[in-house]
Amino acid sequence: MDSKVLALVALLTVVIWSPEADAKPISLVERCWCRSTLNTVPQRSIREIKFLHTPSCPFQVIAKLKNNREVCINPKTKWLQQYLKNAISKIKKKRSK
Repeated sequence: MDSKVLALVALLTVVIWSPEADAKPISLVERCWCRSTLNTVPQRSIREIKFLHTPSCPFQVIAKLKNNREVCINPKTKWLQQYLKNAISKIKKKRSK
């Protein structure tokens, strides 16, 4: 048998019988969720807000809308900044009690 064919068969055997890794490929891990952001999102249409911060991506704000669509909001939007300030002040008040 040709040595190249034998090497290929050995490689395929190792790949097929090796345990699956739990880690995702680097390209998927380092990819940012928000590739583009919106400056205007009607606040009434937002059901929930999630905040993500990863080492390879900037601070990201993901809003789930009432129609189950997820959009990324620009974190520098004025109403969002005010929302965050209010939320932080509420948390501080609860902790001081």
